[in-house]
Amino acid sequence: MLVTSYDSFIVIVSILVAMLASFTALDMAGRVATSSGRVALIWLLGGGFAMGVGIWAMHFIGMLSMSLDMVMSYDAPLTALSMAIAIGASIFALWLVCHSELPFRRLCGGALVLGSGVVAMHYTGMAALMFAPGIVWNWSWVAISVAIALIASGAALWLAFKLREGKSYVTLLRLGASVVMGVAIAGMHYAGMAAANFPMNSHATYMGVNGNWLAILVTVVTLAILGITLLVSMLDARMQAHTSILARSLAEANRELAQLALHDNLTRLPNRILLEDRLEQALNKANRENSRFALMFMDLDGFKAVNDAFGHHVGDSLLIAVTERMSEKMKGHYTLARLGGDEFVLLTEIDDPNDAAAVADSLVRAIDQPFDISRYELMVSLSIGIAVYPGDGKDERELMFNADAAMYHTKNNGRNGYNFFQPSMNMLAQSQLQLNNDLWHALEHDELRLFYQPKYCAPGGPIVGFEALLRWQHATRGLLAPDIFLPIAEKTGMIVNIGVWVINEACRQLRSWHLQGHPHWSVAVNLSALQFEQNNLVETVTQALEKHQIPPELLTLEVTETTAMRDPDESVRILTELTNLGVKASIDDFGTGYSSLLYLKRLPASELKIDRAFVNELQGESEDATIVSAIVALARSLNLKVVAEGVETQEQQAFLTGLGCNTLQGYLLGKPVPPDRVGELGNYIGEGGADARKAT
Repeated sequence: MLVTSYDSFIVIVSILVAMLASFTALDMAGRVATSSGRVALIWLLGGGFAMGVGIWAMHFIGMLSMSLDMVMSYDAPLTALSMAIAIGASIFALWLVCHSELPFRRLCGGALVLGSGVVAMHYTGMAALMFAPGIVWNWSWVAISVAIALIASGAALWLAFKLREGKSYVTLLRLGASVVMGVAIAGMHYAGMAAANFPMNSHATYMGVNGNWLAILVTVVTLAILGITLLVSMLDARMQAHTSILARSLAEANRELAQLALHDNLTRLPNRILLEDRLEQALNKANRENSRFALMFMDLDGFKAVNDAFGHHVGDSLLIAVTERMSEKMKGHYTLARLGGDEFVLLTEIDDPNDAAAVADSLVRAIDQPFDISRYELMVSLSIGIAVYPGDGKDERELMFNADAAMYHTKNNGRNGYNFFQPSMNMLAQSQLQLNNDLWHALEHDELRLFYQPKYCAPGGPIVGFEALLRWQHATRGLLAPDIFLPIAEKTGMIVNIGVWVINEACRQLRSWHLQGHPHWSVAVNLSALQFEQNNLVETVTQALEKHQIPPELLTLEVTETTAMRDPDESVRILTELTNLGVKASIDDFGTGYSSLLYLKRLPASELKIDRAFVNELQGESEDATIVSAIVALARSLNLKVVAEGVETQEQQAFLTGLGCNTLQGYLLGKPVPPDRVGELGNYIGEGGADARKAT
């Protein structure tokens, strides 16, 4: 027999190729298992092809590591057949491990088929050697190689099945498993090579493929196929990872968009859109099952005062606390929604109207307890209106309207409670709705009026100017006071257009008085909170002054203390722009809000106006007298003038003058009158003062 030897370097290369082929097989199993449809089929065929070529290449590289005293050549058809067998066996192996289960019987059957394929590939490749008289086989080593092939195939299938899921730690396990599988495949091959003996008189034939050229071809093609396959697999894995991240991000973004679209940003309660959908579902269910539900319209009493006095951040915290307290009281199937501001709606299933009354009563009692917010103990209450389906409405709109009407009835009857809807309540609701509609046309129809209340230099004159006070000459309801329609105007935003009209009309009237011989008179105009926040306020004032030729210092803009303190930094900026024009700024209703002396010092105001609530009950040693004295002292220290409103008695007049108030206004001195009656006012009280007061 010819003596055979092996090139150790090529042997190592063959083992590395076996390991690379094993890793490719494991990775392809993961690709196939995580894919479906046509993509899975492509990975199955492509992966099986790459794996089969790798095993086949390991076989031929191993054969090339064997040194014989002859030039070896190979039969091309048999060589190709051995490759086809390797590829077919590999495709079968990948298909087998991609099942959802791999029981022991299937594992054994698969090991038998795969092992037989590897053995057939090996010995078909050996048979492709072209020499005479042929190989003499050692059947003991053949049996050993077959046993190794079967055991290695079973281990390979089991490892591929267990490691097919692409988890974060699996790549390291696949590397370890590919080493084991590569060594097993190499062991089977070299056991099979040990079974081959070559007679001494063997000689090669030269009709086949030259072994040297085949070595180069096998090495280049195999490494290219395995490299490209692994590269594509890694790129696919990276793309799937990015796709998965993108999918999760999109899903999260969709959830957030749904949350934003259907829920209130502050309280996370359902908003109007989601409430309408739930209400439609409740109507369908009630009609289908002949059941009942209650719709409760709820409004916080006193919330606006808290919001104005302590700022929006405290108001927002209060709304969140109210939401939590109401949610704690709810049971069963319900929807608690926030429509905006301090308006909430509760939709809840009931068996009897008494159930709705019990729920409403528990909510009223819960909200009536103090709230500890940002170091403050705040008190608000809850007014609830209840509409019950089917008795109080046929559709969503009617139920909402009637529940709202019942809530307003609660408001008008003392607040802090609840009322069921009654048909008579619609009269009040419809009256408010009609008033709202009429207000839209009040400006167009020239129905708004300004009355003017004189402001006297303390104690009794002369007249230094007027405060412009809004009235509405309604077509059917007569002259309406501002407390009737201004809340509607503020709620709907119409107060902005009305405020622009007031500024222009007050400047127009002041110009008329100047031309009549009163060039030193001034006029004061109240700014609403919403108007004060408008970006074009300075432009509006500038245009009015220029249009009516009014000296800026004769126009005073009054801003309530609570409005100024809502956003102190922004208030300083706006008032600074106005006073830079020459306009005077007055802090109205001083003492009723929550001021910071730091910001008050920065506000570019020229006067403080004491609220009438402190003037009404002035007595020598009363708390109100102490407060007024403190306000006057504060104003003096800040170089501000003091205006006291609500002066109705001579005692108040004397007391305020003694404290040092600069200007007084009130019914004692002169009531608000239309501009055509201003001439009836006495320039001095005492100059026909009694007659002047009587005339007003």
